[in-house]
Amino acid sequence: MAFEVKLPDIGEGVAEGEIVRWMVKAGDAVKEHQPMVEVMTDKASVEIPAPRTGRIAALHAEEGQVVPVGFVIVSIEVEGDATPTTATASAAAPAGRSVAGGGDGATPAPAPGARVQAAPAVRQLAKQLGVALESLAGSGPGGAITADDVKKAAATPATSAPAATTATLPREERIPLRGLRRKIAENMRKSLDTAAHYTFVAECDMTAVVKHREWLLPRARQSSVGLTYLAYIVKALVEPLKKFPLLNASLDDATSEVVIKRYYHIGIATATDEGLTVPVIHDADQRTLLEVAAEVQRLAVAARAGKLKIEELQGGTFTVTSTGARGGLLATPIVHYPQVAILGVHEVKKKPAVVDGQIVARDMTNLSLSLDHRVVDGAVGSEFLYDVIGRLQQPEAWLTPGAIE
Repeated sequence: MAFEVKLPDIGEGVAEGEIVRWMVKAGDAVKEHQPMVEVMTDKASVEIPAPRTGRIAALHAEEGQVVPVGFVIVSIEVEGDATPTTATASAAAPAGRSVAGGGDGATPAPAPGARVQAAPAVRQLAKQLGVALESLAGSGPGGAITADDVKKAAATPATSAPAATTATLPREERIPLRGLRRKIAENMRKSLDTAAHYTFVAECDMTAVVKHREWLLPRARQSSVGLTYLAYIVKALVEPLKKFPLLNASLDDATSEVVIKRYYHIGIATATDEGLTVPVIHDADQRTLLEVAAEVQRLAVAARAGKLKIEELQGGTFTVTSTGARGGLLATPIVHYPQVAILGVHEVKKKPAVVDGQIVARDMTNLSLSLDHRVVDGAVGSEFLYDVIGRLQQPEAWLTPGAIE
């Protein structure tokens, strides 16, 4: 008889989930714990495994459909069951996004006719590069094909299909807005519709940080820690956030109350194949510089491999977003609602600057602070940002030995 599987309660505050991708179809045989469906919630992307061994009787939701917790999403025919049974499946290890990446194993290529496990962004990349997914052995969890698998295949003539020519490509293509990309779109729109955005940009001389990092790099490498400028910025934020608590707050629109947070959980916007996700460094004020650097590194690797835990995406009080080595002059980042402030970090590069009346080459960057003007006035935001800049321009004044490691 049919064994009905409900969408489980995936995490705190999650009431619904979007069916991103089915990994099975009606008639397929499934084994207990085999991933059946990928579901995207407000918090993370998870795979729902089969709770029993049997055969798929029916799928009750389509890809792209949003269903509430408790909704029956699939029925499984199980041998020996005399009566229909309903159960709530448990979610597999949560991920920060729906695409899986990394892994060192060599999983066999899928059998002919089997559904290829690959995220929508990976399928799109394969189409662009002319790579047949069916011919690849996925290196991701459960044999999922990753973007790296596709890129390697495209660079190896023996394993890649002939590249599509411009003449054979359609003039238009429609890609469903699903999963993480859809959540990003919804959250960005909600933030712009709700918060009164204001962005303040200031120049920062990072020369002292560059020298301090060069001095500290050998010790960081001994611990296999990638020491980046981002770690310095996160540490430089903490005291100014304590001094200007309105920037480490949220606005409860339902009660018209500003909620001041006296803990410092710094979100780090991280680019993945499917879009931006924001893992959180919890209690940044209680971590040393090298501990922050190690956590930045760990969270970035986990995000890009799709292995973030739900709690690693929750609780952020302030967010930092870095535009990377090709960061341009400035950007106007969108506040990560319901937070009220976000700091954009741009490329650090040599520029002429006036120091003591002389034009000299310095390591400069621009910092963009976006605020919810309903909570934080521009004057308060500018004082906060110049406080951060002052600390970055004199890191030796506050990075005592105990604050470094």
